[in-house]
Amino acid sequence: MLLKDEVGMLQRVPLFSGIELAKLKLLAFTSDRVSYSAGQILFRQGDEGDAAYVILSGSADILVDSDSGPIKVAELMPNSIVGEIAILCNSSRTATVRAASQLEALRIRKDHFLRLMKEFPEMTIEILRVLADRLSHTTADLIDARSA
Repeated sequence: MLLKDEVGMLQRVPLFSGIELAKLKLLAFTSDRVSYSAGQILFRQGDEGDAAYVILSGSADILVDSDSGPIKVAELMPNSIVGEIAILCNSSRTATVRAASQLEALRIRKDHFLRLMKEFPEMTIEILRVLADRLSHTTADLIDARSA
C-alpha cells in the first residue's frame, strides 16, 4: 500500500480526522505496517504498552482473562484504534487482542503517539471521548451482568 493510501485510511479514523495532512503523512511514514493471520495475537494482556494499533482492514477480538478462560469483550473493525490505554496509563496491557480474520494495521510507537497528543489537543479530546464511551459501555455491561 502506498503512503497516500495509508494517510487516507488514517483520515477515516476519528482520532486523526482533524490532523493536518502533513502530520498524517509523518505519522504514516513513522508507523510500521503489520499483518496478522486469523488467530494471531497482536499483544497479550499484561504485556508492556509500547504501541497503539490502527486497524486498516480485517477485524480483531478483544479478550480478557478469567478463571474460566479468555472472554471476548469486544470486536474491532477497520478505522479502530487499540492499545492506547496502556500507553496513556503507562501500564501493562489490559486485554489480549487477537486477529479474527486476516488483519492489516499500522503500529504507532508510544513516543510518536504521545508526541501527537501534545501537538494536537483535539486528538487528546477525541481520545478522552473514545475512552469515556468505552467506560460507559463497560459499566452498562457490568450492570446487565449483575442483574442477570
